[in-house]
Amino acid sequence: MHTNCLIVDDETELAQMTAEYFRMFDVATEYVESGEACLRFFEENTADLVLLDINLGDGSGFDVCKKLREDLQLPILFISARQSDDDVLIALSIGGDDYIKKPYSLSVLLAKVKVNLKRMEQIRQAAQGTASSDDGFAMDPHTLSVTVDGRQISLKPKEYALLSCLYAHHDTIVTKEVLFDEVWGDSFFSDSTLNVHIRKLREKIEKDPNQPAYIKTIWGTGYILELK
Repeated sequence: MHTNCLIVDDETELAQMTAEYFRMFDVATEYVESGEACLRFFEENTADLVLLDINLGDGSGFDVCKKLREDLQLPILFISARQSDDDVLIALSIGGDDYIKKPYSLSVLLAKVKVNLKRMEQIRQAAQGTASSDDGFAMDPHTLSVTVDGRQISLKPKEYALLSCLYAHHDTIVTKEVLFDEVWGDSFFSDSTLNVHIRKLREKIEKDPNQPAYIKTIWGTGYILELK
């Protein structure tokens, strides 16, 4: 079975209500109530996106995320009542693509899910095209990877989307607002979300992440991907 969205949440009524709401808007959605059930689901089924609670009855959503990331490159959006910035940073640093705090608005959550599903569809469509390259820096939508100075580096979907946005505007400043809007579909996103993803990209593509040669910070404005 293939579904657009898998909800992993031990709050059964909330998960069921969210799934039913998504289905009303043509987003095929299933839900499970534990981390173990989530992992079992992916043994025989597929999904385009996961909504993952942190506090699960049989463990932590953080652990589930790490296990999913061993094999899957789909978007993982955390949904949690935990409000601390530390939880947000942990969620993003281990492979989460977004962090939505409970209680959430069903309409806002649906909008975020649709943005991520649209982004994944765009990546799949782009994979039918050819790789883009520019003097030692090449992006390949077929493999969600980038080649930097001969090194091929695999990226997560959100990392690829973020780098693609910077690449499309390379050698010009891209404001935070543009990145939020084009990559996350929301111009009022948290700076910490963007900062974590930029840091992860630098750790993967830069020889020295603390002195980046490609992704430069323009303080107070945004970032620039320098390829000249």
